[in-house]
Amino acid sequence: MNEDLSAIAGRLREAREMAGLSQGQVARLLSIHRPTVSEIEAGRRRVTAGELANLAKLYGVSLEWLAGQDQDNDAARKIRLAARELSGLRDDDLQKVLKLARSFHQRAD
Repeated sequence: MNEDLSAIAGRLREAREMAGLSQGQVARLLSIHRPTVSEIEAGRRRVTAGELANLAKLYGVSLEWLAGQDQDNDAARKIRLAARELSGLRDDDLQKVLKLARSFHQRAD
């Protein structure tokens, strides 16, 4: 698989997950088949310029980021993804996760 295609495929999957969408939801919203989304994210199908633009708009990311040219926003995207995942936890579970995260941070110092 072409390295650029693989990088774009990975970013498309990451962007979809950050947007909180399933492959089926993306397929319905863009009027394409779900296996098409899967093939694109696996890097087995090239994405057209039009599809890439539609996916970027749907996911709320820039074409530059999808192409790997905008590294500045990676940390912010990861933080938003983590926040969305954490927001679904019960309070006691969230406290456990936060305690674990603090222990990793302390070990890094």
